[in-house]
Amino acid sequence: MEHRRVGTSGLWVSELAYGNWITHASQVEEDRAKACVNEALDCGITTFDTADIYAETKAEEVMGRALQGQRREGLEIFTKLFWPIGPGANERGLGRKHIREACDGSLRRLGVDYIDLYQAHRFDYHTPLEETLRAFDDLIRAGKVLYVGVSEWTAEQIEEAVKIADQLGLDRIVSNQPQYSMLWRVIEGKVIPTSQKYGIGQIVWSPVAQGVLAGKYPPGKPIPEGSRATTAEGATYVKQWLSDEVRERVELLRPIATDLGLSMSQLALAWVLANPAVSAAIIGASRPEQITENVQACGVTLDAGVLSQIDDALGAVVISDPDKSRSPRERP
Repeated sequence: MEHRRVGTSGLWVSELAYGNWITHASQVEEDRAKACVNEALDCGITTFDTADIYAETKAEEVMGRALQGQRREGLEIFTKLFWPIGPGANERGLGRKHIREACDGSLRRLGVDYIDLYQAHRFDYHTPLEETLRAFDDLIRAGKVLYVGVSEWTAEQIEEAVKIADQLGLDRIVSNQPQYSMLWRVIEGKVIPTSQKYGIGQIVWSPVAQGVLAGKYPPGKPIPEGSRATTAEGATYVKQWLSDEVRERVELLRPIATDLGLSMSQLALAWVLANPAVSAAIIGASRPEQITENVQACGVTLDAGVLSQIDDALGAVVISDPDKSRSPRERP
């Protein structure tokens, strides 16, 4: 397992991070969730990503218990806030009150004294950006947070955040957490160039497109029982990739992976990690053996010929224009 810098910051992360959206306290029971975390640790993963909204805050609790007893200095623990976690008008968004209270709640549930990277899960159109950035900076000054980042912000929003931080003498954001895979390349047009301009790294989610790029949904066959496509949360995202055309195109990747001695999920992860703008790719798992397989994508080099083959195989099903296609929902 190699480690990469988050942009130009001083924070290093394992190039594969372990995330528990959908799985912990939702799709799998806690014992299996802990087994997955232990396997991730055994495989050299040191970076763990969650959010207060996952499983209605329970995912943070499971992550905290699974990491209990590990050497804190050897871990990078990330979480996020924005989505409603209670009925109150201030239990959502990026206002000062919610940022302070949400951070304290995450610290308590994770069982830690500080969060390595605290991320704005979405942009808040109802709160002045200056207020949000000052509140984040306050958390850094208080020692509760080491770095701050964002998730699924546009290039324009990222640039504005950097400019305000510089004007006010606040800590800049160091990361963005966008969706990114062979199928979803929206960030390549504007987000990556803008981020690189300001030293911001990409910590990407859904690099295997919710299992579609792993070959879990071959054409002409029914959706497998127990897959993410059969869960309420997972189906919302997977369904965009379950058309006959997408499934047929993805199946064309199988011989490419086989020729390289890779599984399809390893090929998908190697493709994402080949982008130097990517600081880490977040993987999830419902079984430890999935992690064992996926970490073998680390260190794989895909030459220009292979990258061209992948582009030819996927063709028109690749989504790269943010003005023509949107994510199926506003939450990963």
